[in-house]
Amino acid sequence: MAAAAGLAAAVAAALGALLMAPALTEPPGHGSPEGSAPGPRAGAAAAAERRPPGRMDQALLLVRNELPAPGLRLAARSGSCHQCLYQFLAFVPPSNGSLKKPGTASVMVDTQHPLTLMLNSSVGDRELCKIQYHFGEFGNYSLVVKALTANTETVSCDLIINEGPINSYLPILFAFLVYMGILAVLIVGRLFMKIDPVRNWVYKKLNPRETDRLINSELGSPNTTDSINCDPAPHSWSTASRQRLHSLDTFRGLSLVIMVFVNYGGGKYWFFKHESWNGLTVADLVFPWFVFIMGTSIALSLSSMLRWGSSKWKVLRKILWRSFLLILLGIIVVNPNYCLKPLSWDNLRIPGVLQRLGFTYLVVAALELLFTRAESGTWETSYPALQDILPYWPQWIFILILEVIWLCLTFLLPVPDCPRGYLGPGGIGDFGKYPNCTGGAAGYIDRLLLGEKHIYQHPSSGAGKITLFYKDQHKQIMSRFVIWSILMGIISAILTKCSKEEGFIPINKNLWSISYVTTTGCFAFILLLLIYYLVDVKKLWSGAPFFYPGMNSILVYIGHEVFENYFPFKWKMQDSQSHAEHLTQNLTATTLWVLISYLLYRRRIFWKI
Repeated sequence: MAAAAGLAAAVAAALGALLMAPALTEPPGHGSPEGSAPGPRAGAAAAAERRPPGRMDQALLLVRNELPAPGLRLAARSGSCHQCLYQFLAFVPPSNGSLKKPGTASVMVDTQHPLTLMLNSSVGDRELCKIQYHFGEFGNYSLVVKALTANTETVSCDLIINEGPINSYLPILFAFLVYMGILAVLIVGRLFMKIDPVRNWVYKKLNPRETDRLINSELGSPNTTDSINCDPAPHSWSTASRQRLHSLDTFRGLSLVIMVFVNYGGGKYWFFKHESWNGLTVADLVFPWFVFIMGTSIALSLSSMLRWGSSKWKVLRKILWRSFLLILLGIIVVNPNYCLKPLSWDNLRIPGVLQRLGFTYLVVAALELLFTRAESGTWETSYPALQDILPYWPQWIFILILEVIWLCLTFLLPVPDCPRGYLGPGGIGDFGKYPNCTGGAAGYIDRLLLGEKHIYQHPSSGAGKITLFYKDQHKQIMSRFVIWSILMGIISAILTKCSKEEGFIPINKNLWSISYVTTTGCFAFILLLLIYYLVDVKKLWSGAPFFYPGMNSILVYIGHEVFENYFPFKWKMQDSQSHAEHLTQNLTATTLWVLISYLLYRRRIFWKI
């Protein structure tokens, strides 16, 4: 594995070289002149000079106005902003008829989503033309406005591409190919290690004295357990490890790895950021998945503790202590304002990630402990197909009561200056009708109870029962995963009307709407089904490398937050407006945490709360 780690590091370096190569980030037709061969620094500097001025995810738009007075007003609306007001971009002066010189104005436009551009007369606000277009990053465009008739009643607006945009998604493709290359090398290496001469040669190179002793002894060819340690303790440890459902740790680790990557920036791509309001991106999936797998693990862990003779009071004390530690760590250690200035109660974010995990753990674990029974009742005996549901009817009622309370507060609570049941973003959304009504009742309650400075300042404006009751019954477990995923999907389809904006309750991460919970739950069941089948049923996959951070999730999460701004997880970039450099940095940092979790796993170091 040391050789594999070294190979991974070497390929990661190659990834950095590929992603930051000037040829991958410059517009077409802007390579070095034929016959010239500039050095690396000269090539990078030349690429930076040739790139159009502007910032990441932006393009340059030059508006040429050939119309006479009074001038034009240019406004734009993003395709990602539903029913938003047009935002003023620039005033375009009229042409100078005597000099035949058009009026011009240059602006930077967003390239992440399609834009609708609208040109109005500066007097009377008469709409002259409207264009919808998806600009490309670092592209150079001209919008030519001219009259088709002498009285300027009929106007044409022509969009011209002066300089083609770059393909900002190429770094993702190269990163994918590099990681697939690493995977292919590791698979081939694993196959070679199954050949006895190759395995013995590798062991001899890594530890020649110990290997010679084992080979020359009467034990014959060494196996993996003997070559590491002849102690009986590791054998019992590995046996216990095999009894765990590796699919749960793999699911948790996969969620955590994606969470670390998007928290570090996700290469500054919009789909690795949280959705601005309604909708779903990759970043919106990971936290609900983490909560999902936490709930799954609670049922298994509490059942195990009670089965081994722990009293309910002892288990309750452990639940309270763990919840307290999670909340405390979230408030003191993982504080978003900690790196800006000394910790202060004035602007401390109260409902952070660990705080929510701690509170959720407290509620779910307490419910599980309260209604857990040692013996089966009459219902589950009479209806064995529902034995993972019927015994827990009090929990179902409690959860339904919480949902009813959420619905009543959301749709019935009067909120100042807001229509009842409002779920919109406020601000410029809904054509600016409710500028101070972000989030409706949810935002109002948060501000009322917690205060404006103690909430998130930048809004992006039971599986456990199944595995517990059907242990080792793979078909039963997988069939229930399928049934629950279909049920969650149907509920989501009804609530959203299969629409991003027009549903009864749209998918919204900021509000944690019911449709958001059911949709992410649907995806979670599907993903867990696939991982469970590959890892625990067919054993076609060990769960690596996601299994390792899944075994040390709290340490990896807190560590990646605390050391976010320290080398080697972050460094000064040559070009901060390059997706390639950001992607390289973010993937490197994420990969380092996976390697750290692997080393901790090899040394059997697990930080549990």
